[in-house]
Amino acid sequence: MKKANRLKVIAICTLFSVGLTGCASTKVGYGDAGAVESTTTDFGSTDLQMIAGKMVDSLLTFPPIVDITSKRRPVMFVDTIKNKTSEHIDTESVTDTISSKVLRSGKFRFVDMTKVAAVQKQMAYQNESGMVSKSSAMNMGRQIGAEYMMYGNLSSIVKRSGNSKDVYYKFTLKVMHVESGIVEWSDEKEIRKTAKKSLFGA
Repeated sequence: MKKANRLKVIAICTLFSVGLTGCASTKVGYGDAGAVESTTTDFGSTDLQMIAGKMVDSLLTFPPIVDITSKRRPVMFVDTIKNKTSEHIDTESVTDTISSKVLRSGKFRFVDMTKVAAVQKQMAYQNESGMVSKSSAMNMGRQIGAEYMMYGNLSSIVKRSGNSKDVYYKFTLKVMHVESGIVEWSDEKEIRKTAKKSLFGA
């Protein structure tokens, strides 16, 4: 084959290949965020929603908590949920979901300890920089202290036998009275997930 013809063939093949690539498309759709997710035995969205719902219901219906919140909205802060599993789990997301549900119940108020440094920086700017009028600057030393602390941990036990895998999750959550150190409420939620691999890879 002559060199000129060979170049033409290469050019045509290249254009054909580009054309096929350009015709390919990816379709994106929306799914139900609340639908059961059972792709793997890993901790997933369904587990998060289930745990958050059960824990918040337990907290808000516990008689001593009902009594405490019947006439006022105590201030609470949430400590980081500890991940004691072997998985990489975004426990901050678990914490956010639970605290949002509790806050929306109207029974508690929250202080966000993760933003203390940012608040301090802003307060210093308002009161010390000379850039903010004294009449509009927020006064230091007037924040409300949290009366209660919410904290907990997520642990798991993984067992394998042949082509089967069993994962047991346990999520524990507690609410402590900061001044006295008394745990006012505690509960735990258990989840078991199993998976079995097909011998034929199906």
